[in-house]
Amino acid sequence: MTLFPGVALVTGAASGIGRATAYGFAREGCTHIVIADVSLAGLEETFTNIKSAFPSANVLFKQTDISQPDQVSALLDLTIESFGRVDYACNCAGILDAPKRSHDMDLQDFDRMVSINYRGSWLCSREELKHMIKQEHLPSHDGRPGFRGSIVNVASQLGIVARPNAPAYCSAKAAIINLTKSDAIDYSKDSIRVNCVCPGVIETPMIQPNMGYLSSAIAIAPMNRCGTADEVADCILFLSSSKASFVQGAAMVVDGGYTIN
Repeated sequence: MTLFPGVALVTGAASGIGRATAYGFAREGCTHIVIADVSLAGLEETFTNIKSAFPSANVLFKQTDISQPDQVSALLDLTIESFGRVDYACNCAGILDAPKRSHDMDLQDFDRMVSINYRGSWLCSREELKHMIKQEHLPSHDGRPGFRGSIVNVASQLGIVARPNAPAYCSAKAAIINLTKSDAIDYSKDSIRVNCVCPGVIETPMIQPNMGYLSSAIAIAPMNRCGTADEVADCILFLSSSKASFVQGAAMVVDGGYTIN
């Protein structure tokens, strides 16, 4: 029996952690998956990869800018109209910025970072919760109490500790962690679980231009390597599943030990 008999929604699915998460749902037996990203070409590639490996999976994709409320609403409308519910919402979309101190940043750069990384996560969560709160409980894999839905946000190790020249990124990711905790408190009574993961330096296309700058962060972590998108996706899948039925408001750190050193 699959751990994922319901409907999965993954943003940021054109590459990196989002792509690995969407693929992971299909690999673990989820047959109803919606993927979204601002990159249409990347979405089409993710769709093709999943369908080639798992032909029975029913996969939909929709180009979505998560900083735009109407586009987020349209994404959830598509999900509900197509599959009737949303059970595992994984908010993976995000961006990095160029290294700058606060006085070197202009308002446009700051607003873009916060609009996508923090506000976008909130917009997605808000729409997901609107639908989850109205749907019936999804049975668990082994008879333990089911739930109406699970949301997993993607924060960062830099939401817990800071690094130089990243004030907007660090503050946006810290905000996601407390958004997660606040929603977890508010929606526990509705049988909705809300958690987040805090990745360290993960080998994805998004960080490639910054690898030189990030090499010192890799060296600090006891494991002394980049993580992989699959390693983060596995944690997202666990938090989404009924195996994590008593995990609520957690910020699961996936950073090779960076934050304990």
